[in-house]
Amino acid sequence: MSGRPVVLMLPGQGFQHAGMAVELYKREPVFTAVADAFLEALGPRGTVVRDDWLACVDGAPADRGTTAQPLLFMIGYGIGRVLADRGIRPAALIGHSVGELAAATLAGVFDPQAAARIIAGRCAALAEAPPGGMLAVAGTPEEVLDRLRNPFLRQEVVLGAHNGPRQTILAGPEPRLSEAEVALREAGMIVRRVRALEPWHSPAMDRASRAFGEAIAAETLRPPGILVLSTRTGRYVTQAEATRPEFWAGQMAAPVLFWPALEALLDGDGHVVVDGGPAAALATLARRHPSVVQRRSTVVPLLAPPGRDAWEGWTRGLARLEAAA
Repeated sequence: MSGRPVVLMLPGQGFQHAGMAVELYKREPVFTAVADAFLEALGPRGTVVRDDWLACVDGAPADRGTTAQPLLFMIGYGIGRVLADRGIRPAALIGHSVGELAAATLAGVFDPQAAARIIAGRCAALAEAPPGGMLAVAGTPEEVLDRLRNPFLRQEVVLGAHNGPRQTILAGPEPRLSEAEVALREAGMIVRRVRALEPWHSPAMDRASRAFGEAIAAETLRPPGILVLSTRTGRYVTQAEATRPEFWAGQMAAPVLFWPALEALLDGDGHVVVDGGPAAALATLARRHPSVVQRRSTVVPLLAPPGRDAWEGWTRGLARLEAAA
């Protein structure tokens, strides 16, 4: 046992894949109970989400925010609850996009029933979102945005997430996003589409963000009982911020500062950084941090990439976590 504090990372849009965490639902009783309660609380939408999830539906149906967002929230929150049941209490939580809402729920800002209503409100708010998406580009945010020389593109296609030193996500509505993709490829940059069908974390989501804020404002918000390192601000959520609906709602239209938040956490003492998201994607990002490279901190993924034995990956990850924490 290292005695290092545990930090739990929770996933956001773009990290989903068919069959993610289904094996946990079948074999991990606490996760099963949490998932069932959450999906039931979503109402009719929860039934659709459950059926598609357990059938391993992939492609556009799985990438729409109305499906991906509830599932990603549920997986992050459910894994947090499993760890708590095993006596593992994180010192801090970091959520990527909708994962920040899962972090807030684990920290007690929202109770579970309120969280289900909030996620339902987030899905309903997507009626206000235009068609769009996100692009993953190899380069620093400054390099990537500098290659978008067309001023009209730069007005609408913006920084959506800063995931690593040279891992930048752009976000924006169509057709501007496709125009930006062509321009970046022509400039010699490596670009791929993120699994998102809405322009998350861009000004194009402003109307959806305001509608989402109304859903949050209908609930009781409390100060967090666990530290939440916000990927909206790159610092810890204050008690005043935690109880303001607009703080959580505004995240939909603001860039995800995942790397700056991770730097704020890991630039000090060592931590055990746990990835509670699909495919060990957040673990891959965290492993690039100097604290991990220099072995002051350890990264432990809990969910295996697609094609690997999910249950074996889960049990191995838990064993590593218990040994490292």
